Amino acid sequence: MYISEFTPVDMTHAIDPDLRRAATPAGSASVSTSNAGSGGASSSVSKARPAQSEMPPDAPIGIFDSGVGGMSVLHAIHRLLPKETLLYCADSHYAPYGQRDDEYIVDRSVAVCNWLLEHQIKALVVACNTATAPAIEQLRKLTEHLNLPIVGIEPGVKPAALFSKRRVAGVLATASTLKSQRFQALLARHAGDCHFVCVAGNGLVDAIEQGDTDSPEVIALLERYLDEILDAGADTLVLGCTHYPFLEQAIQKIAGEYLTVIDTASAVARQLERLLAERQLLAPATAGTPIVRLCSTGNMAPLHTLADKLGIRVEIDAQSINIPSTRMVDTCCHRF
Repeated sequence: MYISEFTPVDMTHAIDPDLRRAATPAGSASVSTSNAGSGGASSSVSKARPAQSEMPPDAPIGIFDSGVGGMSVLHAIHRLLPKETLLYCADSHYAPYGQRDDEYIVDRSVAVCNWLLEHQIKALVVACNTATAPAIEQLRKLTEHLNLPIVGIEPGVKPAALFSKRRVAGVLATASTLKSQRFQALLARHAGDCHFVCVAGNGLVDAIEQGDTDSPEVIALLERYLDEILDAGADTLVLGCTHYPFLEQAIQKIAGEYLTVIDTASAVARQLERLLAERQLLAPATAGTPIVRLCSTGNMAPLHTLADKLGIRVEIDAQSINIPSTRMVDTCCHRF
């Protein structure tokens, strides 16, 4: 069973009422505002950008991920807000982020955010758990004078702790997410008496970036990770990376009868809808056909494939882009 509930990272301190209903009467979604390392990244913002109060409702929503994983979040946003124009950036040339240090991740997040701001976005969605953990505070500081709505994403520890009957839950995420101070604080704040088995899904993002979600090699790798979680007695699985929903069929085949899976994308979309409504920035119902613009710093083919697989049936403008880093970075593991 899939459950689309979690604690979104909303830098404007909104509360998610859906989690209130899922929790005990006193429960509510928490909003993390702890300071993560800034990594010393550059913080320039385009001076040509209008004030947020002047931003038209038909301006695009900016969404980014280290690669194609955030397409799972884009799909949820498009389903909930079909009139919105979406600008998606996959930073695939610099992926994966999951085994990089915080400085590298913050640098790339700031560079991509600046690129999106130059395209006059009205809201920013960080559709990447790995980027959210070290970078979202830096992005908030970068854009605070713009009053830009920012929604990040965190593993669904709180709903997993609420839903687990055996009081054992698994988290499948990148190594960077699991070792982050933000994730450790999330566990300390919400785990309670629920034991969390945290497993780094090394290799999974790389495979998904290549369009591989069901090869024997990927199934064997995923099965090894899930066996560790199942052997610990878990009845709930948190997908702590936006790439992993594309493994849904494989997860169901391996462990569907044993695990309730906590997904994140729908909750991000609902949080975004609330923030846009508060600022009267929702695209009007009379808006014409929206454009979903897909951009990548790497290979465009996986984005085309996923858009088709997800059934996104609107006008799609796709292009390859170059977003230089704000500092020198190691290129030995970059995709070309």
